[in-house]
Amino acid sequence: MHGPTRRAGAPARPAGAADALNAVVASDPDTPIDVLWHIARHAPHLRKWVVVNRAADANLLEFISQQGGPGVRETLELLLDALERRA
Repeated sequence: MHGPTRRAGAPARPAGAADALNAVVASDPDTPIDVLWHIARHAPHLRKWVVVNRAADANLLEFISQQGGPGVRETLELLLDALERRA
């Protein structure tokens, strides 16, 4: 199972989620993980920004890679290239 699950009757957007989700929120390492998962599930246009967020864990990145979205493949390739250069 990937990430936090939604309880019956729970709000669609996690508590503390910004009213206007945007690239700044998606890439900010201080954004709560529940909000990042919400973005990954419901805002495909922002997934590439979650990829560059250093707070995104392996499960979240795997979910995003499986779901795809605008610019996701290219952003993941850049991330993997950067990690290989550091090794």
